[in-house]
Amino acid sequence: MRYWWVNQNQTYRHEVAGGYLWSPKRNANGHRNQFYDFMREVAPGDIVFSFCDGFIKGIGVAVSNAYEAPKPLEFGKAGAYWDRIGWRVDVGFIELKTRIRPVDHMGQLGPKLPPRYSPLQSNGHGLQGVYLTYLPDPLAATLIDLIGREARNIIEGSLVADKLVPMAAIGLLQWEEHELQKVATDRTLEETTRQAVVQARRGQGLFKQNVMKREAFCRLTRVDRVEHLRASHCKPWRDASNRERLDGENGLLLTPDADHLFDRGFLSFDGNGDVLWSPVAHIPSLVKMGLDPKALKNVGSFSESQKGYLAFHRENVFLQTSYKF
Repeated sequence: MRYWWVNQNQTYRHEVAGGYLWSPKRNANGHRNQFYDFMREVAPGDIVFSFCDGFIKGIGVAVSNAYEAPKPLEFGKAGAYWDRIGWRVDVGFIELKTRIRPVDHMGQLGPKLPPRYSPLQSNGHGLQGVYLTYLPDPLAATLIDLIGREARNIIEGSLVADKLVPMAAIGLLQWEEHELQKVATDRTLEETTRQAVVQARRGQGLFKQNVMKREAFCRLTRVDRVEHLRASHCKPWRDASNRERLDGENGLLLTPDADHLFDRGFLSFDGNGDVLWSPVAHIPSLVKMGLDPKALKNVGSFSESQKGYLAFHRENVFLQTSYKF
């Protein structure tokens, strides 16, 4: 379990009531932002302190890993944000009755602020550029002590149990349904193409046939029975153009468990065939699936086109760690 701090001055009422965190993937100038990248490192069971208007107003427990999702509609003016794709984490929040102002407790909190990516200035005021940041255990323990029993009850689960039902990546499902509807109503597509694109969403049909021209088995498990394999998109169906959705170079044959892990960013591949396992993946579950990270190191080389699609996957889907704690 890790502890996180989220600044929600602009989004508190939406995110706490809606049960989620959402951030862009990058700054407006296209540069990486560590406070957005931290989203990829949150795991179910992690604790999130919600900071708004100078107070710790709520505590949440993460119930999902990060996943791609459009910017929530409620963040701005009426209208769709299907083209603004960021990171979402589902969180069960409890609003606190006992709210503390960190600025009033800097004698205790100040010495425990981390040297990098601190949630607060040394005077106790918030930092405008911070969205989500990691809290060292001593700093989190001090916050818990200052809030008291209410915080301990939330973290121990007695106050938040009804909010900890695992989510099915709601934002991602809504996005895929939106994209599916776009395809279904696109009259510029011939019927056969429309059907092929729809079937490709589940790794079947023409897309699977195209992938099978390049791939003969699951590279992780060596299963080669076609009925036990799915054609997995490297650049996900939800992100891709219709051409990319049917491009066999944009696919790998994977067993259903491996397909799930790949689609949700728990594993990826380097261009040289090295298997990349996310640090937030649950290792005991992987082993039970027959996908032991200790035994699966390299799956062979990829074509140049596959390498391009896999680069997109590593950058936009893979739940990687970018900061040494």
